[in-house]
Amino acid sequence: MKGRLAAFAAALAGSAVLGVAAGLVWAAVAPRALLQQVGHGQAQLVSAETSAFILADAWFCLIAALGGAITGVAGYRLLVRRAGWIAAAGLVLGAAAASLLALWTGENIGLGTYNHLLATSQDGALFHASLALGAKSALVFWPGVTSLILLLAEYGGRRPASEQGLLSVD
Repeated sequence: MKGRLAAFAAALAGSAVLGVAAGLVWAAVAPRALLQQVGHGQAQLVSAETSAFILADAWFCLIAALGGAITGVAGYRLLVRRAGWIAAAGLVLGAAAASLLALWTGENIGLGTYNHLLATSQDGALFHASLALGAKSALVFWPGVTSLILLLAEYGGRRPASEQGLLSVD
């Protein structure tokens, strides 16, 4: 039982650490909209037709899907085959935590600079907006991909009973 609880904790912690790393990657690669200061503490978009918001969400989805694939494949190979459903539950819960941690990390990287620029810039100054996830449904990608990989690995690799000779009639 201790081994299974250790696998649960390892799955949860490993996924969470991967989530923080994913948030750092998202903060580094996702584009930010360009803003112009229009008054003290107020800024407006320079281009109302910017695609930065959609691209930031797309980057989050891609990073979350890759994180889910890494969590699912590595977790199944290292933990689920040995510890069973407890490790799988830890992986799925860890994937949900990783998705939330990636969101929190990515949104908070650069937020202090944005708030400082918003408070201290002169009218007309240009700066980039802070990173934000508009499509909150993207948070499901990480645990969804992890769950799908665990299901496919567990049930997709099994041969039908007729091929195994279990139903042969002699």
